Amino acid sequence: MKNTLMKVALASTILTSSMLTTTAIAGDWSANAAVTSNYLWRGLEQTGGKAAISGGIDYAGDSGFYAGTWVSNADWAEGMTYELDLYAGFGGDISETVSYDVGFIYFAYPDETTGDADFSEVYASLSFSNLTLGVAVLADGEGADAGDTLYASADYSVALANEAEVALHLGSYSGDWLAEDSIDYGVSISKSGFTLGASQTDLEGGAGDLKVYLSYAIDIDL
Repeated sequence: MKNTLMKVALASTILTSSMLTTTAIAGDWSANAAVTSNYLWRGLEQTGGKAAISGGIDYAGDSGFYAGTWVSNADWAEGMTYELDLYAGFGGDISETVSYDVGFIYFAYPDETTGDADFSEVYASLSFSNLTLGVAVLADGEGADAGDTLYASADYSVALANEAEVALHLGSYSGDWLAEDSIDYGVSISKSGFTLGASQTDLEGGAGDLKVYLSYAIDIDL
């Protein structure tokens, strides 16, 4: 759900503000909304197995610059009721079959009471037709240094008849902050905004149980 992920904190800087100002006329604004039976992020439950409702707004310029914000209910830490993500990046085509994406994302949990849940990452990915290889590296987190954790992923999609699609995911998390080293993997089938998926990790206990979810998402041109 973090398409994903994926996540206009940088819009406050002079550079990004300037880019938004000069490209707003040529760029596009869009919104998204979704509901899921279980909010999973890198194979881990963010709402204790309960349903989640999310939505966001995105800007994409002709230059390849984009920025956006996304919010969802979340409750994996004390006092937490929601997650607010802010992100900005740059993407484009290298060739007819290869594209790239680089950016920065800030994960905020404004009402979480311990004060150490917020963190940020720098991410990059390369897509080759149906295959996307990505990496996300910790930029900042309470009690952690930049680069303390790394998440690498591979996603492969296959188009089916009647505009359906099957997606396969494999991810690997390593580091000494936020969570234990783990591998997560999943499969999903999507059609007309609906997605039925299953995800699992190699962690012990409930975190390693197979989790099945059903979601529905829509995109809106503004």
